[in-house]
Amino acid sequence: MTTTTEAGKMKRSFKMPTVYTILFSIIALVALLTWVMPAGKYDYLVNGTDVVIPAAEVLDYDGGERLLPIPGTYQELESSPQGVIDVLMAPIKGFHKAVDVALFVLVIGGFLAVTMRTGAMDSGVAAIVRKFRGREQMMIPVLITLFALGGSTYGMAEETVAFWAVILPVMAVAGYDRMVAAGIILLGSGVGVLASTVNPFATGIASGFAGLPIGDGIVLRVVQLAILIVLASWYVMRYASKVKADKANSVLADIEFDDEFSHVSEDTGEFTTKQKWTMGIFFGAFLVMIYGVIPWEDMGITAIPTLWWWFDELSTLFLASAILIAVINRMHEGEFIKTFIEGAKDLIGVALVVAVARGIYVVMDNGVIIDTILNWAEGVVTGLSSGVFVVVTYLVHIVLSFFIPSTSGLATVSMPLMAPLADFSGIGRDLIITAYQSASGWINIFAPTAGHLVAGLALAKIPYERFLKWVMPFVVMVLVVTVVLLFAGAAMA
Repeated sequence: MTTTTEAGKMKRSFKMPTVYTILFSIIALVALLTWVMPAGKYDYLVNGTDVVIPAAEVLDYDGGERLLPIPGTYQELESSPQGVIDVLMAPIKGFHKAVDVALFVLVIGGFLAVTMRTGAMDSGVAAIVRKFRGREQMMIPVLITLFALGGSTYGMAEETVAFWAVILPVMAVAGYDRMVAAGIILLGSGVGVLASTVNPFATGIASGFAGLPIGDGIVLRVVQLAILIVLASWYVMRYASKVKADKANSVLADIEFDDEFSHVSEDTGEFTTKQKWTMGIFFGAFLVMIYGVIPWEDMGITAIPTLWWWFDELSTLFLASAILIAVINRMHEGEFIKTFIEGAKDLIGVALVVAVARGIYVVMDNGVIIDTILNWAEGVVTGLSSGVFVVVTYLVHIVLSFFIPSTSGLATVSMPLMAPLADFSGIGRDLIITAYQSASGWINIFAPTAGHLVAGLALAKIPYERFLKWVMPFVVMVLVVTVVLLFAGAAMA
């Protein structure tokens, strides 16, 4: 017979599996779905043409053009169940599809290690904290707003991985824990992407498939963005004040951290000219990154040239910046190479997390069940009243977003189907776009399929289950706020 004491020990000894195990379990679950769900495809239209690719031929099509599913054309195909070998191979194939992001993470690791070796980060953070002494909480809403604007305007998500090295030591010296840094970065960028205003990768792509200008529906989205920024700032500031008052209130209080983010002190010496140049290059790299990834032309700003940078260019940017920092600090060539490799080595785990997460989509795609899930969604929302329709559309997209965490990928496959259904419910297609991006943004605030989230938490060494427990009240609040706004938007349509 188990005693109460023994039961208590068993309960305390339970430990949540790592994010790798969680992701691998999801891959296995999706593989099981390929055995019970029918395989199927829609007929697809080649973007910009009148060419229709029949469902049976879509899998063999390799023309390179974007394909758009045609509503009402779904048909079942021969099943393609995924077995044990497919599950084991999914992370490997996922790495192939995520190699650009994984390489970016490794280069960031080297860049951060070189910067940290110079001592400029310690001195710079200490100088910032001294400047904000007594007003540390003011940094939180300002930073959340900046991340939210980045998420809302150009879909800032994967790019946030690079900012953890900046925010973590600042919050540590200010007397907060790592969860405050996680809240600033993940909730800030998360609510921004959720309430995308002119984000070309979410609002832009979805608007194009819905046949609308990108500005349609922007008033509701701006209201949504403002409300969620206030909510996120309040949530993080409230927690930060508790941690500041008593470290025992931290959800990470029982974890001892020993890394480069744990040894920054406010008592660091003078911030020298060489260190100022180093940090100027450090932050300058981030500013150049932000400029390079924003598609100014798609946002209607033709006066600013668009660079169309992505991860190859960003990796090159941070590699060049690391070399420049080494030159300024007269770092020996051997020391630079050793430091850079050590930094990249520290983030190998983060790069692998991204690859494993991408393996989920690989299994779904190879199992030919993505269109089957979309067909189910099409059947769920048909025939509902306007207010209920838009809310149900939001909930359906939450399910779809779990399996297709990419905002642009979800827009590509779902919007050509969902947008025309709005016409039968008497609401504007812009509400369907808002519902889609709100759902995608909502689940990516906490889902383990969001690569930038698990990568950032891995970098900060924050257990995923701790973050999940901490963030769930906020997630529920965001869900309620979004449902109310969508229902109100449908009522006013």
